[in-house]
Amino acid sequence: MLQQTQVATVIPYYLRFIESFPDVVTLAAATEEQVLAHWSGLGYYARGRNLLKAARLIVDNYGGQFPRDYEQILVLPGIGRSTAAAITALAWYERRSILDGNVKRVLARFCGIDGWTGERKVEELLWRKAEKLLPESDVAVYTQALMDMGATVCTRSRPRCVNCPVKTDCVALQADRVGQLPSPRPRKVIPERKSSFLLLKHGNEIMLEKRPASGIWGGLWCTPQVDEAEEANYLSRHNMQITRRIELDTFTHAFTHFKLHIRPVLLELASKPLRTEQQGCVWLGLDEALGAAIPSPVRQLLLTMQASQRND
Repeated sequence: MLQQTQVATVIPYYLRFIESFPDVVTLAAATEEQVLAHWSGLGYYARGRNLLKAARLIVDNYGGQFPRDYEQILVLPGIGRSTAAAITALAWYERRSILDGNVKRVLARFCGIDGWTGERKVEELLWRKAEKLLPESDVAVYTQALMDMGATVCTRSRPRCVNCPVKTDCVALQADRVGQLPSPRPRKVIPERKSSFLLLKHGNEIMLEKRPASGIWGGLWCTPQVDEAEEANYLSRHNMQITRRIELDTFTHAFTHFKLHIRPVLLELASKPLRTEQQGCVWLGLDEALGAAIPSPVRQLLLTMQASQRND
């Protein structure tokens, strides 16, 4: 959960997740739907799916015991070189170097390494530096300290260099280049897209469609999403008779690689269309829909509808 998400955001999700899935056996027995419902709002949903896949592999291949071998850990879904190294270093005190985002920043400054840390040649250099600086003993303490330094002292903005335990040896500090290192990610134009979200409502129920397993919001339940010009075709294709149509305020949802401008349209139907759950469609009350595995923008829209109903 902490990959690409801040601690303050993660804590309530983590507590709910652990309460529902207290051990790997319980998690492995869960459905993807149940896991994604607990992940709803965290984003990067592949993390949740990989977590479930890893739990099932641990139960099936290792009797429910987390493997101790680095190579076995490395092949678990969602675990890369740095995460596998962190697990073995912190849990079993193996001498392995890590290189997460915070550590990349610490090493780039300490060693005076130019370039964007996501660039392959820069990352390879950082790995070499990480391995060279790794101590012979107390690797778990060193690993935790390195991560904590990046999170609390050698921060991206306003680093607390005065409190840094290695400030006298930091190349960036001595050269007055802390603000320049590491080099920022090269800027590129972020694509922008537009889409209409159809809030199909009958009585107190809302219709949700299951997204394809791959792609954005894979496996989640979502309101039908169409191009603005395709709204009429969608309604006609499914024989939907509209009794009221309300355009809601457009808003923007930002992904890492593009921005999506969402135009919500509330459509009250005269009757439910003849589509079944087997066809990837469900009708749910708002409270039930909010408890399903839905992406953040859909949750935002449903909460707005819920508040509106209570005020009516």
